[in-house]
Amino acid sequence: MSSGYCGKDSGIKAIIETISSADFAAKSKTVTLVRMEDTQTIEWKDFEKIDLRVGTIVEAEIFKEAKKPAYKLMIDFGEAGLRKSSAQITVLYEPEQLIGKQVIAVVNFPPKQIANVISECLVLGAVDGAAVTLLTADLPTANGLRIG
Repeated sequence: MSSGYCGKDSGIKAIIETISSADFAAKSKTVTLVRMEDTQTIEWKDFEKIDLRVGTIVEAEIFKEAKKPAYKLMIDFGEAGLRKSSAQITVLYEPEQLIGKQVIAVVNFPPKQIANVISECLVLGAVDGAAVTLLTADLPTANGLRIG
């Protein structure tokens, strides 16, 4: 009877072949990792102060007036309403790709003036230099739902 296990050697060879392929080498880049020991610990009550919500991007356009490349976004947070944001996400996304995308944002920061726009929320993303990958909802989710 087979257990489905292909054997240690064949699995390791497959991984080595994948890692050493020219395609992988061409796409690889240096990533800086932060050791978890180097981050500050917060209390649960501090985390609870952050109001993280799901919202859908309904408008996205190039933010010409911004000092660094960015987009102006309008995000629908359901009953919490529409909020504007400025996001430096131009390396990985085009404005038309963003329409309809559900993102995660901090909605309880005070408004912040960025060039000629008042940003009303902070869209979250994983930052790798200038490349920012948006944190998104995996499945369709009601706008305004709290993350916690």
